[in-house]
Amino acid sequence: MNSTSTPQTSSPTPAAANAAPTGTDRLFARFPSFALALAMTFVGTNVGIGKTMVAVMPVAAFALWRFVIAIIALAPRYRPSSMRRVTRSQWGHLFVQTFFGTFLFTLLMLYGVRMTTATAAGVITATLPACVALLSWAVLREHPSRRTLVSIALAIAGVALLNASRGDAHGAAGSGTSDATSGAWLGNALVLGAVVCEAIYVIVSKRLAAELSAIDICAYTHLIGGVLMLPLGIVGLMAVDYSALTPGHWALIVWYGLAASVFSFFLWMRGIRHVSAQLAGVFTAMVPVAATAYGVIFLGERLSVAQGSALALTVAGIVLAALPSAGSRKTLLPTRD
Repeated sequence: MNSTSTPQTSSPTPAAANAAPTGTDRLFARFPSFALALAMTFVGTNVGIGKTMVAVMPVAAFALWRFVIAIIALAPRYRPSSMRRVTRSQWGHLFVQTFFGTFLFTLLMLYGVRMTTATAAGVITATLPACVALLSWAVLREHPSRRTLVSIALAIAGVALLNASRGDAHGAAGSGTSDATSGAWLGNALVLGAVVCEAIYVIVSKRLAAELSAIDICAYTHLIGGVLMLPLGIVGLMAVDYSALTPGHWALIVWYGLAASVFSFFLWMRGIRHVSAQLAGVFTAMVPVAATAYGVIFLGERLSVAQGSALALTVAGIVLAALPSAGSRKTLLPTRD
């Protein structure tokens, strides 16, 4: 598959090909970049929320709450008649996407940010666009265009500069102990593992988006993820000090569950139907950018000149990726909703 604005997809069935696209389909086909950027913005802000919550409750318990909230919100999609139409191959892809993109990613990222600094995690997540590009080339045979390579380079350079300007990027700053250093290295390794999982998720989601509706993919993957997380989560729930949880904590839990499991997932699956996997990978640079913006707006952090320059570089890469190629038109995939 070539990295162009017109994605190559599997041939639709005659019925699907004749289906008239809805207004929502046309909106996402016209503005897929906005959907992808907004999805990753939700993910970025949730990094900060996750770091706040794992300080007051076990990681597994917080992760299980994410899936419980998602399953409740998506309950109307669990119709047996619809689930029976999903093929064995599609269930296999759904499991792979769930295992890497929701279950394992959630655990690795939450445990990682608990053991290392947000700055270090941001530097590592800056490698995500490059990781997606490599996997899409290896798995989907998407040969990157020059514009895609430039946009990836700009996004990575911007995020790297952004995080380099925020101080210590190696873990527990100021501790100076060997235990803190080893813990930071382990945390960095866990975040890197989460980056690889997210890249796998991007690749698999590109294939599934052409076969199933975005909301059904969201519902099925979180149902599978909830089952996978249940054994670990039950143990974690019994260790929670519920007297220490404020109404604000519960509000963050609900928002995290909806934003991470429903809003960002749905937007991503709808947007990626209309661009290549490599191009979609560029928008993952919004994760550390959004995390920094969250700190400035809600945590009172100051934005330096270097940080502003870094944001400008990253946004330039995203804008470059969003521009349509000359003489090309986006192809609207047949609706599956």
